[in-house]
Amino acid sequence: MKHPVVASVNGLVEFRYSDLVERKIENVKQRASLRDIAAETGVSIATVSRVLNDHVNVAQRTRDLVLQAVERRAVASQRTRTVYVRCPYVLTDYFGLLVSSVAEGLKLHGLRLLLDAGESGQGSSVLRSLPETGDVDAAILILPPEDGEELLALSRAGFPFVVLDPRVSPLPDIASVSAAHFAGARAVADHLISLGHRDIAVIAGPEEWLAGDARLAGHRAALAQAGVLLAADRLRHVEPTTAHGRRAAAELLQGSPRPSAIVCFNDKVAVGTLQAARELGLRVPADLSVAGFDDIDLAEATSPPLTTVRQPLEEMGRIAVAQLIRMVEGQALEALHIELATGLVVRGSTAAVA
Repeated sequence: MKHPVVASVNGLVEFRYSDLVERKIENVKQRASLRDIAAETGVSIATVSRVLNDHVNVAQRTRDLVLQAVERRAVASQRTRTVYVRCPYVLTDYFGLLVSSVAEGLKLHGLRLLLDAGESGQGSSVLRSLPETGDVDAAILILPPEDGEELLALSRAGFPFVVLDPRVSPLPDIASVSAAHFAGARAVADHLISLGHRDIAVIAGPEEWLAGDARLAGHRAALAQAGVLLAADRLRHVEPTTAHGRRAAAELLQGSPRPSAIVCFNDKVAVGTLQAARELGLRVPADLSVAGFDDIDLAEATSPPLTTVRQPLEEMGRIAVAQLIRMVEGQALEALHIELATGLVVRGSTAAVA
């Protein structure tokens, strides 16, 4: 059998397979590092180099092993890579924006999308089987409900993936993209404090969520700077939905004294708070200031429009795709954990304390 014609450029190797017609691979060109081929075949980098340069002092079995690895890479390069995108939540507003931005990024780079969405997938153990799934090359996991150990196990298996909007604190050797939750929450609390509010209630997210912990810490930091401690009766932890926000706000607003402002985990909770205030005959912002987080489309449609914190959701999706592509191509990531800046958006739901 003829051997490939080989050219070496900057430590990378270009393989030209004019001899692999019998195997239905014609005019295949592939670039791969010597290190990757050596790791795959279990031989030294020097041995791989000798095989690729057609040196005679290489055992036939070793030569075949290396050339087979080269052929596998050539075949893999001929098919479109598939990225598994998992979002075990209903694709409305927040999650819909994340998934849409990921889908657009993958399409731009010629990658195939395999989407797994919906709350029914929260209890599945799909992550364990990903490394053995032959038609999936990588994954983007959006707010994965799995614990850190399952994510670490997937990483140790050598399967490339990026966590978008992680639920738990960033883990070693796991790439993640998130927003600056702490800074955003502190900014909105500082805004309320600048308006004279001191009796500020917080409707926070689930206690086990990274975003919930970080946002609550941001609120506490702003209040502490103003000499105020967040009292236990001014804090509620809820699932981030309109209904849960409405119930929590009703409890807070029916107490005495009533808080002058409520800062919410997200815009949906804030909408529920606006509903509760309206049902109790309170005017926003004259009697009560309300602020949210995320700046989804709904925030501009409320009456009054919501003061909130904008998350760069579309940019988060694009960066997650860019990080994943670098991983798939074998490039080292300079930053594993990327946190994008948030921005305060002031609208009509907040005003100076009466």
